[in-house]
Amino acid sequence: MFAIIETLGRQYKVSVGDKIKVDRISENNQDTPEGTKITFTNVLFLGTAEGADAKIGFPLLAGASVVAKVVEQGKEKKVLAFKKKRRKGYTRKVGSRRAFTTVEIEAIQAA
Repeated sequence: MFAIIETLGRQYKVSVGDKIKVDRISENNQDTPEGTKITFTNVLFLGTAEGADAKIGFPLLAGASVVAKVVEQGKEKKVLAFKKKRRKGYTRKVGSRRAFTTVEIEAIQAA
């Protein structure tokens, strides 16, 4: 069984045992401790590999949820943005590192 969930504006296809990186999940501007259980209630789709018994939400499935455990908090590699205007002496270099939370899917609960 798999599900399509939405969290922080992005959608992920998950099944039990998957590890996915999502945008940082925090509580009161503090990192969520490792081992914490998180419940994703924004479930858009439930289905099986065979395609039988598929449930589609309009836009969300009522009563469905996905339970996950926080595995790791971290930051991605730095992404650089470089601007230059030739013959003007203008250069700008900035970088950013996206914060992420790795979660492991433990259960998918249908309505």
